Order: sequence, then structure tokens, then C-alpha cells
Amino acid sequence: MTRLFSKFSFTGLMGLLLMGFSQIGMAEEVATINSGDTAWMIVATILVLVMAIPGLALFYGGLVRSKNMLSVLMQVFVTVSLMSVLWVIYGYSLAFSEGPYNDYVGGLGTAFLSGITGDTVSGSIPEYVFITFQLTFFALTPALIVGAFAERIKFSSLLVFLAAWATLVYAPICHMVWGGGIISQMGAVDFAGGTVVHINAGIAALIGSIILGKRIGYGKDNMAPHNLPFTMIGASLLWAGWFGFNVGSELAADGTAGLVMINTQVATAAAVLGWAACEWIGKGKPSMLGGASGAISGLVAITPACAVVGPIGAIILGIVASIIAYWAVTSLKVSLGYDDSLDVFGIHGVAGIVGALGLAVLMAPQFGGSGYDDGVTMASQFMVQAKSIGITIIWCGVISFILFKIIDATMGLRVSEEDERTGLDSTSHGESAYRS
Repeated sequence: MTRLFSKFSFTGLMGLLLMGFSQIGMAEEVATINSGDTAWMIVATILVLVMAIPGLALFYGGLVRSKNMLSVLMQVFVTVSLMSVLWVIYGYSLAFSEGPYNDYVGGLGTAFLSGITGDTVSGSIPEYVFITFQLTFFALTPALIVGAFAERIKFSSLLVFLAAWATLVYAPICHMVWGGGIISQMGAVDFAGGTVVHINAGIAALIGSIILGKRIGYGKDNMAPHNLPFTMIGASLLWAGWFGFNVGSELAADGTAGLVMINTQVATAAAVLGWAACEWIGKGKPSMLGGASGAISGLVAITPACAVVGPIGAIILGIVASIIAYWAVTSLKVSLGYDDSLDVFGIHGVAGIVGALGLAVLMAPQFGGSGYDDGVTMASQFMVQAKSIGITIIWCGVISFILFKIIDATMGLRVSEEDERTGLDSTSHGESAYRS
């Protein structure tokens, strides 16, 4: 009896232990929320929102003439609001779900955030947090484009274009890069949105500025920024908020996040110095506007590369990006003769291309980078990056051109000459930023 009891006791004990181990294994397979990662991602999301409003709004607002200050603030403010709603209705689903054309765009399986609850997990954070974080990218990118058309576009036409552009351009490109589409399948690196955000916005800005034509008096009238302190404040908010943009893209509070953090800072600082040096050499004096422009060019360039290059590589990338962006703004723009009011293409588009290509070189171990996947060389990675840029330029360029032409033919893109001369603050919004 004692032996029988012992046998059963041993068998029962082993069964309990095996059951316990099995339950532990099951628990490990179930995604759980990490409170530290979640807290950081909530902060990162808020930081990216601050980049847009008030950061980008003030940056752009200070750059235009005083009669158009409020119009730019309104354009950015309403764009962020519109995109937030569209993201929930269908944007998130098109970007991050699977669909019948999954190489290019997602489906509508999670439209209206169907099937997502407070208990749904994405990695180590609640899916609602991930959705909101990505929402800020969806909102910020169209807002960047606003700067190209400043001082001359109809408010209604702008909103229609941006809504259509976000649907037909941003969401598909986002899916191609981050949602499992063809660009990610190629092995292209775009950690935080050099392609998805900046090249995308820059190309749309270039196409739009060409189609709309130059502002009345461009090249003759004084179109200098009316409030550079506002621009400096806006640039500073963008710089600080960019840590949410880049570091947040790791989706965790870990060692890679630390690398991204230092890279973001030093690349930006190096770009400020690079742009200032260019102005010092070319004009004899470095300007505050140049410092702010340099900072943005560095932030843009490091965005796709921030998790795969080392700090020295980040410094090199920042300097190179600032020099090339400076050339694009001061020489290329003049040579091609387009009026990109606030140099969206020259800074975001050009610096984004520099960052997307430059990372292929600087991620090499000899430059302190993370190195390449098995079978990948510097040359092959460079070609993949170039192909990803090409796909983005063609997709964005063609669709943007068609959208601009359709809207121009139906609604008209530009305000009247009289309204443009008076200023959009009063003619489009019935307000004035300043009292005389």
C-alpha cells in the first residue's frame, strides 16, 4: 500500500510539474504587455504630435509673410485633425493589414479598427498605442507637404488633395515598407520613415509646386520670413520631438533605442554645423534660418539610418546631408526654376534620399555600423536602397501629378490673384495674426 501510494504520489507530482511547465510554455507564447515599453511609446507618440502641432506649424508659420501666418497654422492644424480621423476609418487597415494586393497595399479587414480592443497586443505594447503612434506619422507627412504650396493654394483644394494623397500614396508606401510589401521584401532599410515620410512628402511637394506655379512677385518682391524666432522655436520643437519619431520606431525601451537616440542627436548637430559652414563660405555669414534648415536636414537624413549606423557614421551622414540639401535649396531650385515656398523638396526630399542611400555605406562595420545580413554586400544594399527610392518616387510622383491635375480641373488649386496679394489669413479665414 505504501509502495502504491508512493507510486501514485510520484506520478502525480510529475504530472503537476509537467502541467506547470506546459503552462509556463503557453504563457511564453502569449503576447504580453510590457509596461516600460508601453509608457515609453505613449511618450514617443506625444512627442511626434508635438512635432506637428505646434512644432511644424510654428516652423512654417515663421517662414511665410505675416499676411499668411494664420493660413499656414490652420493648414497644418486641420491636416493633422483630418488625417487622424481617416487613419481610424481606413488608413491603418490599408497600411498594416493583409489584402488581395498585399505586395502593394493592405486590405480593409481592420477598417474602423474592427476587431481591435484594449486587450489586443502589438509586440509588447497595446495595439491601440501602436495605432496612435503610427497615426502621428500619417498626420505629419501630409502636413509637411503644406510648406511647398504656402501662400497660394485654396484651403479646400489642399484638404481634398491631402486626403486623396494619404489614401493613394502614403498608405500604400507605408505598407510596402513596414507592412510586408515589396520594398520590405527586397530588404530595404527604412527604420523610421526616410522613404515613407520624407522622400514621399518631398516628391509630392516638388510636383505640386511646379503645377501650381510661382507665387506672384516671386524673385521680385521681398518674401523673406516674417518671424525667424517662431521658426527657431518650431525647429527646436521638431528637434526634440524627433526623438519620439526615431527612438519610438524601435517600439521598445532597449539598447537599440539608446543607439537611435545618440545618432539622432549627433547627426542633427553635425548638420547644423555643416549648413553654417556652407553659408559662412558662400555668403560670409551664417544665419539662424540656415541653422534651423541644417537641423531639419540632419534629422531627415538620420531617420532611415538611425538604428544601423554608429555615432561616427551619424555625424558623417549629418554633414553630407546638410551640404547636399544646402546645394539643393540654393542652386538646384534656382536652376530648375520652381517655387517650393518653404523648401520641402530641397530639405525633406533631398536629405531623405541622402539618408536612404548613405546608410548602405555607413552601416558597414568599418564605419561602426551594424553590418549586413548574410549574403548582402555594401553594393547590393546600395542597389536595394536605390530601388526602394525609385519605387517611391515613381509611385508618389505619378499619383500626385494625377491628383493635382484632377483637382485643378474641377475645383481649382490656386486662390485668385487678388486674394493672394491680400493674404490668405483674411481672404481664406477672415482673421489676422497681428493687429496693426
